[in-house]
Amino acid sequence: MAMEGIAKNGLPIARRCVYNQGMKVIRRHDWRVSTSEAREIQKELAGEVSRTGSITSPRLIAGVDISVNRWAKTGTAAVVVLGYPGLEIVETKVVTDRIELPYIPGLLSFREAPLILAACEELKVTPDLMLVDGQGIAHPRRLGLASHLGLFLDIPTIGCAKSRLCGSHEEPGNEQGSYAELWDNREVIGVVVRTRTGVKPVYVSIGHKVDLPAAISRVLGCCRGYRLPEPTRLAHQAAGGHLKSEKLPSAEAGYSGRL
Repeated sequence: MAMEGIAKNGLPIARRCVYNQGMKVIRRHDWRVSTSEAREIQKELAGEVSRTGSITSPRLIAGVDISVNRWAKTGTAAVVVLGYPGLEIVETKVVTDRIELPYIPGLLSFREAPLILAACEELKVTPDLMLVDGQGIAHPRRLGLASHLGLFLDIPTIGCAKSRLCGSHEEPGNEQGSYAELWDNREVIGVVVRTRTGVKPVYVSIGHKVDLPAAISRVLGCCRGYRLPEPTRLAHQAAGGHLKSEKLPSAEAGYSGRL
């Protein structure tokens, strides 16, 4: 059951009810818009992103990623929920559908978010935090995929991207845990974090409802010897159809955590 509200742009939105199971989506706007309308939506919603929060004692951390088949014009979105701090898989959902919008730099969320949200809606558990393979506020209009998803899902999110979209930075130290600030227009918009000694760093930024120190801490806390933190690494495998079956939770096992 959902309660209706009105967003700033006048569109009706469905607000989450605390007694609902699984994830609910707050529909802030239509996804079928022009590129100019999409940029205006980003500018408007960027002001609603919360850059504070420490995410104390998370029990469930999700990772999301998407794989696109350019020839078939389809995408496969995956959300993998892990128990924390053990990082065992609790639940995985994968959704495949057509993707009509071409890739446009800065508008990735309008291409990928609808499919990711469809996968999230199928979850039976609600994660305390979501790591996104994409940018948060490290974005020209300060609303990347991680921030956009955070506003639609009303949960803390962190952007953990493999490449830089905007800004400049110095090279972080070579040791695991070293990082350098990412600057754009005299503002720190994220950090470049070395998650594994001697390996290329990742770009970490606030998504929603989290501050930057907490984002750095949680990303590093989810790393297990690979460049990518486990939530997004496993989501990448799931979206590509490569997540090993022995890693998946059994139907009989269930989960007694937050529902």
